[in-house]
Amino acid sequence: MSDNQLAVDVVRGEMQPWSDYSGKRGPVQGPVLRALLDDVLPEQARTLILGPHGADLVEAVVAKASETTLLVRSVSDAAELSERFGDRLQVVAGALDGLAAADKPAFDVVVAADGLDRVLGYDSDDLDWSQRLDALAAVASPEAVLVLGLENEFSLTNLLDRRPADERHADDEWRPLHDDPSRPVSTDQLAASLARVGFESSVAYAAFSVEEAPFALVTAEVAAAARPGQLPARLAVEALEASAAAVPLLAPIAEGAESAARAGLLGATPTGWIAVTGAVKHAIYAHTPGYPSVLTADAADNGWTVAVTAGTADAGSADLKFDAEAVPPTVPGGVTAETLLFRLAAAEDVPGFRDLAARLGDWARSQTSSQTLLRWDDVVVDGDSFAFGVSPWQTVAEESKKDLLAAAWQRFHDRLIGGHRRHPWPPWMVGDDLVSAWLAMSGIEAPKQVPATGPDTPSASVAQVARGKALAKALAAVVGIPADASQTPDVRTALADAERAKKESFELAGQVFGLERTLGFRDKALKTRETRIREMRTQVAKSNAERTRLRNSKAYSVVKLIRKVAMIRHPRKFAGKVKRKLNRQIRNKVG
Repeated sequence: MSDNQLAVDVVRGEMQPWSDYSGKRGPVQGPVLRALLDDVLPEQARTLILGPHGADLVEAVVAKASETTLLVRSVSDAAELSERFGDRLQVVAGALDGLAAADKPAFDVVVAADGLDRVLGYDSDDLDWSQRLDALAAVASPEAVLVLGLENEFSLTNLLDRRPADERHADDEWRPLHDDPSRPVSTDQLAASLARVGFESSVAYAAFSVEEAPFALVTAEVAAAARPGQLPARLAVEALEASAAAVPLLAPIAEGAESAARAGLLGATPTGWIAVTGAVKHAIYAHTPGYPSVLTADAADNGWTVAVTAGTADAGSADLKFDAEAVPPTVPGGVTAETLLFRLAAAEDVPGFRDLAARLGDWARSQTSSQTLLRWDDVVVDGDSFAFGVSPWQTVAEESKKDLLAAAWQRFHDRLIGGHRRHPWPPWMVGDDLVSAWLAMSGIEAPKQVPATGPDTPSASVAQVARGKALAKALAAVVGIPADASQTPDVRTALADAERAKKESFELAGQVFGLERTLGFRDKALKTRETRIREMRTQVAKSNAERTRLRNSKAYSVVKLIRKVAMIRHPRKFAGKVKRKLNRQIRNKVG
């Protein structure tokens, strides 16, 4: 007991003030790792938890162990944990080398899923990774079960992290190990290091994590054999896409993960590894996005046996619900339909794309009793047909097959266009028009177009895919990962958008120049026309003035009289009529 009356033991290397639970890096945690511990930890064993672990993991270890000791280097963290777990947990504040020097009985189980980076204090010797492993072996029995985490500096998230190295860990790594030559950098080196200290048999899981919570654990052998579109690669890519929301990246991470899987290097590029000595139960543990449940999978004949825990929380939306029983017990080992569609689109094989879309439409319409939301990134190719994957999301209401197909194609549109993937369709043919075209390929003809009654009247294609768009949006909302895995724009996308904007700006500048030049010509033409009109008006005014003067002249009167005289056809008759008229007027005047 320490002098400050805390219910914790203190060994050399304790740190105060300090916290490994409220700093930039939190403790390792998550339902996936808890499921792994539930499977690999023996019952009623004397157990040591080494380093900062979340309360959910501590609870899982305490439930199985006969006696549990937790070592953290922060005194304040130790006090809080001791207050929370009480007599069920013995909390020790200090460093690993201090615990090794305390000469305590060896432990039967050591859980160090956080790794060996955060186990030393201010007073500790400057131990490299190999020496820290020696200190760990000193406190464990020769036959101990060990769960050891190791961060991978060659991970995709680390390679694509656009933050400088000094901003990734802040002061959480005041004694960094990343450039330590004794630190293992592969599963083979990790196994060799464990064998050196007496842990001969170990299984390494590739851990694809979001911050400090593993979202997918895949054995190294399975990860190395996984290819793009297969279940292990798909779960790993989904976990990496989820991590993009927490780590600012230089480029989309899914592309790199698929390239690594294509080269057989997916197991070399995870966030980290977790080594387990002893027997393991499942080859894959994965978090179900949007719901606190865990999926486990094991290789079977040409496929995978799958199980999903039911969970206890309410999840979903007004359109979707979580149903663990909807996940089939076996899933084919083929690639997803989306993988084939991406390949055909990149190859500009429109006939092949149309044929595959027609087959998908026929298969979807044949699933009369299923309300599983269609996702081409989860529908698996099964020979000449298809099969549902591991997605447990169901529609709340009974949706038509047209709506489910529209949702699948809308999600595919977001992942194709939003992911800036190559495709054969014109760049202006996006949105509802492109989704409607794919629906037509699937056997859902677009309704006939009707004349618009106003500028805001939606087209028939918009009305057709509206429900599918709502379902796709609802799925992205409950899963928490946008369909195109978008985040704060990565550098590659930002540069591509900037280049596109530059090109559009140049084209618009050319159009503006052409319009300005045309307007200049027209302005000059209008000015010339205006000058000509003014000149003509002046000439007309002069002509009118001359005409008025001419009409008022005596010459004009004579000419007018002569013109009238010239119109007389019979002058003698006219003279006789004039003479008679004059005589009549004279007689009238005379009397």
